[in-house]
This record gives sequence, C-alpha cells and structure tokens, in this order.
Amino acid sequence: MNLRDLVYGLYERRVDRRLDHDQVPKHIGVILDGNRRWAKASGGTTVQGHQAGADKITELLGWCAETDVEVVTLWMLSTDNFDRAESELLPLLSIIENTVRGLAADGRWRVHHVGTMDLLPARTQAVLKEAAAATEGNGGILVNCAVGYGGRQEIADAVRSLLHQAAARGTSFEELAEVVSTDLIAEHLYTRGQPDPDLVIRTSGEQRLSGFMLWQSAHSEYHFCDVFWPAFRKVDFLRALRDYAARHRRYGG
Repeated sequence: MNLRDLVYGLYERRVDRRLDHDQVPKHIGVILDGNRRWAKASGGTTVQGHQAGADKITELLGWCAETDVEVVTLWMLSTDNFDRAESELLPLLSIIENTVRGLAADGRWRVHHVGTMDLLPARTQAVLKEAAAATEGNGGILVNCAVGYGGRQEIADAVRSLLHQAAARGTSFEELAEVVSTDLIAEHLYTRGQPDPDLVIRTSGEQRLSGFMLWQSAHSEYHFCDVFWPAFRKVDFLRALRDYAARHRRYGG
C-alpha cells in the first residue's frame, strides 16, 4: 500500500465514523457519468471505460448496503445514447446485459428496469425481464436499472398509460380532467410505488441532471462529484452522504 492509499484509507474511516446513519438517504439516484473520459485519460478504449464503469456498480451497491440505503437507481443508458454509432452502442448494450445478469446472479439485490422497452433490442429486453423475475423475492436493495431511460419520455409514457387506463374503463376526457392529479400521474411512472430519490449523485464534474428522474427529483438533494465514474471511491460516496446529512439537518423539519 502506497502513502496515498494509506491517507485515503484513514480519511475514509474518519468520514465513516462521523456519518450519522439516521440521516442516510433511503433512495439514491446515480448518474454514472465519465466512462469515456476516464478511458481517454487512462489511455484505454471507450469499451474499456464502459466496462470499468460497470465493474464499479457492485462496489457501490456494497457501500449502499453497509449504510442502510434501500433503493438505488442507476442511469446506465439514456434515450439520447441511441444516437451513438453502432460501434459504441452495441458493445455498451452487451456490457449492460452482462452487468444486469451479474446483479441478478449475485442474489443480494432486487432488479427492476426503468425506461422504455421499445427502444431496446429483444435480447436486452429479455435480460432485463429475466433479471426482474429471478430477483423478485429477494430482500436486499431494490436496484433500478435505468436503461433506455429519459425523464421526458417517462412523463410522456406515464400520461399515455393514464389515458389508456381511462379509455379501458370508459372514462371520458371530461371526467378524467376532473380527477387528474400529481398523485395519479405518479402512479403511472416507471418507479410507481417507490419512494422518490432523497439524493441524486452525478459523477464527472457535470452539474446538470440531463433529464434524470425529472418528476421524482423535485425535492431531491444533488451532489456533483468531480471524479469520473470508474474512479469513484468509497470516500467519495461517504462524502456525498455526509453532505446530504448536513443539508437534511439544516433544512428538515
């Protein structure tokens, strides 16, 4: 172990000891950003960057389990990513499929897909559905795999689902207009039945949501971290929780 690792280890334990577990967020959303830039800075390929980012996910979930987080939403692939060249998109989809299979095989998590299935290849759809079915009875963290996800698309899909439901029940537009509410729309989101994220973390230094959980994050706290996702460390995670707890104590109640 070199000196730098020793110092980080000591600092990590210090932050961990001072963390108030009563103030830990129950639902964390994570924008896994910076894989390609990490690869470029490391002299690797884009595929290697995406794979390094995928490998980091299990570490993150382990840290979440240690700190009593109950729900984690991982933005793995946005609807905008489908504009990328096939030479990048196809290997990325393969990495995502392998990652989801690994999460299901782990046995500690419940896997749930959030996003639109229509944009995804049949193979990716099958992997996501099989993982959700295989882990449905697991008691660990609920892991939302946001694949083919866009915040505006989610809201559009929720409204479409609401309209289809109303039509199936024979409800007129006039009757629907009288009862539509934020709670009713929320019942048709990809995350229906789940708590909204308390904390949203974005890596790579970008300070924007880019459409991530637009509806659900209305009251979330945000933490923007300068490190690229594959380089995200436990100490970075603990800092995010520490900052969240400080803000929660200041503004809560």
